[in-house]
Amino acid sequence: MRVARQTAGRGGKAVSVITGLALAPDALETLARELKQRCGTGGRVVDGTIEIQGEHRDTLVAELARRGITAKRAGG
Repeated sequence: MRVARQTAGRGGKAVSVITGLALAPDALETLARELKQRCGTGGRVVDGTIEIQGEHRDTLVAELARRGITAKRAGG
């Protein structure tokens, strides 16, 4: 699983994207809601990936590790 930062097609605004989650759609929605609350920001689930608004890679990796999910920070 990877947690990356993307800005392409978003007017230069950063989005943290979590890819590689093998979860059912309802579990993915639940996890996304909890991660959005943890980061205090918005986001959405698109095509099996979770997008969280803003630069929150470190927070997301730490929160996923706390839940027992191994994640790596992708990008620079």
